[in-house]
Amino acid sequence: MNDYQIRIALKHDLFVRYLRDPETLILSEVGLRHGTARIDLLVVNSLLHGFELKSDRDRLVRLRDQARIYNSVLDRVTLVVAHRHASKAMQIIPEWWGVKVAGISQRGTIHFSDARRPHNNPSPDILAVAKLLWRDEALALLDDLGAANGFRSKPRARIYARLAEVADLDLLHARVRRQFRCRKDWRSDERRMLSGD
Repeated sequence: MNDYQIRIALKHDLFVRYLRDPETLILSEVGLRHGTARIDLLVVNSLLHGFELKSDRDRLVRLRDQARIYNSVLDRVTLVVAHRHASKAMQIIPEWWGVKVAGISQRGTIHFSDARRPHNNPSPDILAVAKLLWRDEALALLDDLGAANGFRSKPRARIYARLAEVADLDLLHARVRRQFRCRKDWRSDERRMLSGD
């Protein structure tokens, strides 16, 4: 059982689950913290719920660093892991992460069992969440908040820092989710698959 097989099976499960929800977007390989890490699958709706995959062929050496980045920006995270890695992986990840164990049925199909349900992230980093916005999106939110004066020509790092000062986390999360859904021609394959176009 490799990463590709797990990814296809999980995507199918997620598409079936959210098929009739027009507010849900499912994306693959989304860069976080300006590309410092990529989450394998991201479900965008009322939450940013990331799914990290670890197959039989993967090793867990990067998981601790990945977790640190995912913990800073995602509302929920679920680790989808092959049975051989489940016990060790659960010692590395935070307790609020969900865990799905991937197995192969007698018919040769991949199925998932819930070893632990995900919970909401207790401590996201507001600056890291702000960095999920593109520069122009962050400036637009500063404009909406009446806090863009003097920042329109600043480097993006200053814009994000200003946003983290003046926006509350709930507002910022809502804007990030909205922008993910509104970006034109961004990840259009996933958008099309979900909407059935």
